[in-house]
Amino acid sequence: MELQKLLDEEVKRGLHRIIISGARNSAGPSKIKVRPVEIKGKLYFQCQETRGTKEFHTNYTKQEVIGQLMDWMTSDFKQMQLEADDCTASVLVSKKGTMTIKKKPKMGAPVLADLSHNRTKHYILEEGTPVPFLCDLGVMTEEGKIVRSRYDKFRQINRFLEFIDDILPKLPSDREITILDFGCGKSYLTFAMYYYFHELKKREVNIVGLDLKEDVIAICNGLAEKYGYEKLRFCQGDIASYTGRNEVDMVVTLHACDTATDYALEKAVRWNAKVILSVPCCQHELNGQIANEQLSPVMDYGILKERMAALLTDGIRAKLLENAGYETQILEFIDMEHTPKNLLIRAVKKKEGSGKLPPELKETMETYHVKPCLVSLLIGEESQ
Repeated sequence: MELQKLLDEEVKRGLHRIIISGARNSAGPSKIKVRPVEIKGKLYFQCQETRGTKEFHTNYTKQEVIGQLMDWMTSDFKQMQLEADDCTASVLVSKKGTMTIKKKPKMGAPVLADLSHNRTKHYILEEGTPVPFLCDLGVMTEEGKIVRSRYDKFRQINRFLEFIDDILPKLPSDREITILDFGCGKSYLTFAMYYYFHELKKREVNIVGLDLKEDVIAICNGLAEKYGYEKLRFCQGDIASYTGRNEVDMVVTLHACDTATDYALEKAVRWNAKVILSVPCCQHELNGQIANEQLSPVMDYGILKERMAALLTDGIRAKLLENAGYETQILEFIDMEHTPKNLLIRAVKKKEGSGKLPPELKETMETYHVKPCLVSLLIGEESQ
């Protein structure tokens, strides 16, 4: 059985975590988390079961936990996410019991799992080390302690830096790295990027933040000057018409509204950017186009139609980036303050792309009666 093979291979010392969700039985646990722990020199796997508002912990041997996981996924749950040193995997179970397993190797150097029984999360920006912009944001005290009410912001910033840390080997190490942040807003994460590259990794970096709001740009430039961040500057302008650069190594677009994300992705592809990180915001374009009679149970309800359109939008975007020569992942991010969207598209340039629309994408567009902006930008109207 494919699930048995996956668990035999990955339930080991290099496992980071397994998260099981989508309970089929309301009487059982709603969620289960599994992680390796080392107790008195022996390897065990700790299962944390969530039942209502309570959590229960049990430690199992490898064979015991594999048996439990097999039982849970064949009888009680619909979804499993696995993360290990060298790969990520997802398991989905349909209403008819059909199991779909997708396994993907990790990009970047492996990060070893922490096996301490009562472990403390190790962040890239660690508590106890004051970071100027985090202090100004009210996330840290002057002594470097995290303000309890701002812990979610602290986690979000660190999670974003983890995505960058994974792809650091893909960026130039022998010259200055150029990064463009489209729709930077208040620029929490822009400042975090500069601090990460310049202060922590001692890399030469030049970051430009672009946003439409002049007052926000003025504040951000003032802060960059205050911190002495000489190669971090902010400009007022529109993504679609931006022409300030001819070559860019990494493009970041966080909560750029609707098709503004598409214009940012198109710019990144034209620049042949080595890395793209995109967290989409509102996605209205396909919501006004999408139509499919077979999916009327979804399309007849506004909120479901909106979510379907958003997923379709990001799926097409990811496939278009693959078509342009990128190795692309869609990863779970922490909700932004500005939007409940929590997906991040990460793309790393691998090869030359194709200028033609893949047949399967054309078929998808015809099935759902959609004409996405990014297709027009990258392929052209004639392909639709």
